[in-house]
Amino acid sequence: MRMIYAVMFWLVAVLPAAAEVEIQEVISPGGIKAWLVEEHSIPFTALEIRFRGGASLDAPGKRGAINLMTGLLEEGAGDMDAREFARAQESLATSFGFDVGDDALSVSARFLSENRDASVALLKAALQEPRFDAEAIERVRGQVLSIIRSDLKDPDDIARAKFDEIVFGGHPYGSSLNGTLESVAALTRDDLLTAQDAVLARDRIYVGAVGDIAPAELGALLDDLLGGLPETGAGMPERAEVHFPGGVEVVDFPTPQSVAVFGQKGIKQSDDDFFAATLLNQVLGGGSFESRLMQEVREKRGLTYGVYSYLAPRDLAETYQGSVSSANDRIAEAIEVIRAEWARAAADGVSVKELEDAKTYITGAYPLRFDGNGPIAKILVGMQMLGLPIDYIATRNEKVEAVTLEDVKRVAGELLDPERLQFVVVGQPEGLETLGE
Repeated sequence: MRMIYAVMFWLVAVLPAAAEVEIQEVISPGGIKAWLVEEHSIPFTALEIRFRGGASLDAPGKRGAINLMTGLLEEGAGDMDAREFARAQESLATSFGFDVGDDALSVSARFLSENRDASVALLKAALQEPRFDAEAIERVRGQVLSIIRSDLKDPDDIARAKFDEIVFGGHPYGSSLNGTLESVAALTRDDLLTAQDAVLARDRIYVGAVGDIAPAELGALLDDLLGGLPETGAGMPERAEVHFPGGVEVVDFPTPQSVAVFGQKGIKQSDDDFFAATLLNQVLGGGSFESRLMQEVREKRGLTYGVYSYLAPRDLAETYQGSVSSANDRIAEAIEVIRAEWARAAADGVSVKELEDAKTYITGAYPLRFDGNGPIAKILVGMQMLGLPIDYIATRNEKVEAVTLEDVKRVAGELLDPERLQFVVVGQPEGLETLGE
């Protein structure tokens, strides 16, 4: 059995990355659409399925139900309890992964060609006949409650939760998909069945497949696997109304180092200026040691071990966020420097060298994402959910290279808003009273 697993993971690694990714659109007889990359040199297939909506579809008063339901999909199905289901996976040398975010519930499956039918039958049982046994519910509920308790003591999680509450208010984005201690403790088996029907429905499916499978085979597989799901699920939430008052919100927490989360309005990934914004962010705070924030906050002043920013386009809201940690007596200075760099970029844009370096990094890093059939299947699904064209992989870097210095300067002036840059600081910071609204 160890040898079978070793072979399976070797197969994941050997699919050529790259540039020659030929994508076919497949529509099953039952009307389910998928994108496929055929690769018959290895007897292995990766299947990635996403259901749009994710944990944002929690019913009112039932926050955490979809997360708990997702955690139970591998805990027994059909006539198999949790232990029997795990043994069945092991005997087939197949692997399933179930995960949920605010915008989608993800299902990942990896199986050998010789075990394809049996593996799909097992996954079908998990999606359509989960048992939700009482013992499994209580065990997984306990795990979720432990995570929630841990988050309540973690400065990073506290800062993130407070930031989301300020920015998104009563929208699902404004609270943790894990739920609260009270909401999770109150969830019943009926709540989990309702959550299952809310999100696991055919009207929100996106599929990517990579490996040893032909289009006709994939179409038949999808109808068998997904055709029995409900036709429609719960209605999608409205777009979030984001609120960035600016200033600093302090959450008192006994620790020698303060954690700060900051952010402002963002930009849609479908926006024509998204690549200009991406390059701007790479220069400003994209995570490398050469970013302006790292240079100014860490290298020149020694205020932190790390500071970064990132664009966060989601289905129902777009933000531009970042994070920094510093000693309580130095976090105020770190915030001042971040604001100053935000304002400098808004006024002046970036330099020619900064732009060229950012292009080199972003175009060079892109092919590294295609390092196996599993990652490629995830990319195929992500492209579909974003409404990107099927040839996007081939043209993406050209779009990056086409961004001009003037584009970045214009976008910097339009996007960056230092006056509305909202900070949430968790710790016992000194000197922040002068930085409020």
